Amino acid sequence: MIEYRNLRVALLGAGSVGAQVADQLLTHSDELAARVGAGLELVGIAVRSMDAQRDVELPAELLTTDAESLILGADIVVELMGGLEPARTLILQALTSGADVITANKALLATHGPELFETAEQVGAQLYYEAAVGGAIPIIRPLRDSLAGDRVRRILGIVNGTTNFILDRMDTLGESMEQALATATELGYAEADPTADIGGYDAAQKAAILASLAFHTLVPVDAVYREGITGVTLEQVVAARRAGYTVKLLAICERLTDESTGTDGVSARVYPALIPLSHPLAAVHGANNAVFVEAEAAGPLMFYGAGAGGIQTASAVLGDVVSAARRHVAGGPGVAESTHADLPVLPIDAVTTRYQISLEVQDETGVLAEIAQLFEQQGVSVETVQQSPPPRPLPGEQPPSGAATLVIGTHQASEADLAATVAALTTSSVVHAVTSVLRVEGLS
Repeated sequence: MIEYRNLRVALLGAGSVGAQVADQLLTHSDELAARVGAGLELVGIAVRSMDAQRDVELPAELLTTDAESLILGADIVVELMGGLEPARTLILQALTSGADVITANKALLATHGPELFETAEQVGAQLYYEAAVGGAIPIIRPLRDSLAGDRVRRILGIVNGTTNFILDRMDTLGESMEQALATATELGYAEADPTADIGGYDAAQKAAILASLAFHTLVPVDAVYREGITGVTLEQVVAARRAGYTVKLLAICERLTDESTGTDGVSARVYPALIPLSHPLAAVHGANNAVFVEAEAAGPLMFYGAGAGGIQTASAVLGDVVSAARRHVAGGPGVAESTHADLPVLPIDAVTTRYQISLEVQDETGVLAEIAQLFEQQGVSVETVQQSPPPRPLPGEQPPSGAATLVIGTHQASEADLAATVAALTTSSVVHAVTSVLRVEGLS
């Protein structure tokens, strides 16, 4: 048997993930070589600062600040720098030099993915990105390869560990948003500026990647509808639990059919939603991630695990390194991304869903009939109505005289009709306030 030459691996970035990848490549080099059929030689690690503190002690002779020179001659380039630049430029340089590239850079893929994939296809290289969504969870390869012959209908994903940690503490421990966020920051789950997480931006980037893969079409991140969790209150979470739900920030990717024309389209959206406690996603606690896939032939599939963490994410990166190395040994060009469908990305108004709406209303005869008429005028059917004591007023506030609290659950309706219903309720003379509006997902 002819022994294949060593494959040269260049690593860009030595943060929490990059340092772990380097350590694993160095520590388990013999085992990885046996799996690949060739040695993996880590030829260098590009860093911004030679003196920065790192999670793992790395050989000083491997560190360099000259990323461009490091790429030259590499067979495999692993980009773990993050951000859009210089990551984009360096990846393009690596691909055009003929190297395969592994990245965990979700922001870059969501923003410049088509350019990177087109470049890889033109030169016969391969771009791998299993770690870009869900950390250690294997979801990219199942969607790209295992389910390529199936028809994915829908994806419900908890793809941001920070927001899941916060909402889970609000649900299980009764903490406020501020308390849970402070704990997440203290434990390192949330950044000093948590906007990307709690604002839903991180989840939107991942939704764009998942939707593009699942539906074989280009879904730009700007087309993903986004709401974060900043408006979620402890009162909403407690009320959800009483009603048999939990609140999760969901990335939803869905194939929709326009019944009037029979044409298909794609919806990609991120927002906090009520999930029934009986749904598998309701059991995803802490900073874990999970992706629930509904496919025509395969049926429902659940992918669950650690969505972040240096060593966990390094596992997904190393899986891509092994795949890239095996491709080099076997020979042949890289496999192009499947984007043949070219389905239109539909606006949020085209989505069909359910709402749960909480109202403070006049406690008098005829109010329910008037509210029901408002729903009927917008073409929205009411499924459930619950009356409960009004919320406790804040210090110094007086509760509205003669007020009652209604929680109304709707049947399936278009997002446009549901939004119009909420707008009508806010102007009704019998409604003191619309105190909560949450979508309901995960019902059959």
